[in-house]
Amino acid sequence: MSSILTPKKTDRGWVVEMPVEMTQALGVSEGSLAVLHPRADGIEVEILPPVSEEIKDAARRIVEKHKDTFEEMKRLGD
Repeated sequence: MSSILTPKKTDRGWVVEMPVEMTQALGVSEGSLAVLHPRADGIEVEILPPVSEEIKDAARRIVEKHKDTFEEMKRLGD
């Protein structure tokens, strides 16, 4: 593997974008994410498949429909 994986911190763990070599070795879809959860005895890994186009389209529709609300929440700092 030629690149360094840089996890992104979330409130429950870290997210790593899995490189193609890793997804192929594990037999999962390209674009999958690995979520690392800290545990007392080590790290638990959860693999999330890539988001489908159907879900992306639904999210875009929701954002557009509630655009004013999201802008107001951002303005208020929520």
